[in-house]
Amino acid sequence: MSVTLSTGSRRSLPVPDGLEGERLDTALARMFGLSRTKAAELVESGQVLVDGSPLPKSARVSAGAWLEVELPGPAEPVAPKTVEGMRIVHDDADIVVVDKPIGVAAHPSPGWRGPTVVGHLHAAGFRIATSGAAERRGIVHRLDVGTSGLMVVAKSELAYSVLKRAFKERRVDKYYHALVQGHPDPSRGTVDAPIDRHPTHDYKWAVVAGGKSAVTHYETLEALRYASLLEIRLETGRTHQIRVHMSAIRHPCVGDLMYGADPVLARRLGVTRQWLHAVRLGFTHPATGLWVEFTSPYPEDLASALETAREETERVT
Repeated sequence: MSVTLSTGSRRSLPVPDGLEGERLDTALARMFGLSRTKAAELVESGQVLVDGSPLPKSARVSAGAWLEVELPGPAEPVAPKTVEGMRIVHDDADIVVVDKPIGVAAHPSPGWRGPTVVGHLHAAGFRIATSGAAERRGIVHRLDVGTSGLMVVAKSELAYSVLKRAFKERRVDKYYHALVQGHPDPSRGTVDAPIDRHPTHDYKWAVVAGGKSAVTHYETLEALRYASLLEIRLETGRTHQIRVHMSAIRHPCVGDLMYGADPVLARRLGVTRQWLHAVRLGFTHPATGLWVEFTSPYPEDLASALETAREETERVT
C-alpha cells in the first residue's frame, strides 16, 4: 500500500459566517485544512483570490466572500514500512493494540513524512479496516507524535464502527502518566476548559473561549522535589489536550518546551521530549462484548528520568 496526499486543484468556497473578520491566512487555513504557514505562503505567492482579487494575508475577510485557491500538488507516495520499537500488545480478528514509540504518527498527513502506525501495520502484513479516509483507515483515535503508549486499531469494519462510536460517546478508559513541573494544588482535580487552535502559533492548541469541550481528570501519584507524577484520565480526546490543560494550570509536562516547560529541569532529568505516556487503555471488545484492558510500561527514557527525579528527592529528605 502507498498513500498519496491531496491532489492539486483550483478550489473555491464562500467564507462561512463563523470566520467573519478573520485574517485571510487564518480563514484559508481553517477552510482548506492547511497550516497557517502554508496558507500564508499561498497568499503571498498570488495563489489566493478573494472575490476575484488578491489581498494581503493580514486582510480581514467577510462572510460570504469567495476564496479561490490553487492547492498544492500531490505529495510523493509514502511507502509503508515497519517501525523499530513498535510492539504488538494484542492481536485478534477484529482489533490490534500497539505500543507506539515516540517519533511515530498515527497515520500519514500533509505535514508528516515520517513513520506511522498505519504504515507499520501494512508493512508487517496486518489487515486493517477499510473504513475512514484513505490515509487513516482503521484509525479510531490518535496519540501525538511525541507521546508514546497504547493505541487500538480496527481490523474489521464492525470494530471500526463500534470503536468510533465508543470513543465518541466517551465509553473508553484512557489513562496516561505524566511527570509535570511543580505540585498541583489540589493534588487531585479536574480541568474543564475548551480547546481550539492557538490564535497566533501554528501547530499549537490552547484554552480558547468557544473552543471544543475538553475535560481532563488528574491525580497525584507521587510528589517529588521539583515535579509530580500524575495519573491522568481523559474524558474527551482533543489534540494536545493533556499538554494544553497541564500548561493552563501552570504545571506543564516536564520536557514539553512547546507548552512552557523549563528547559533547565528537562536537561537536569535527561528528558528530551514531553514526559507523557499512555499507560492503560480499556474498552468493550467490539466483537465479544467483553471488557478488555491493556497496559504499557514506561519507555526507557521516561523511566530513567523518573528515577533521576526520585534520587534528587531522596537526597534532600
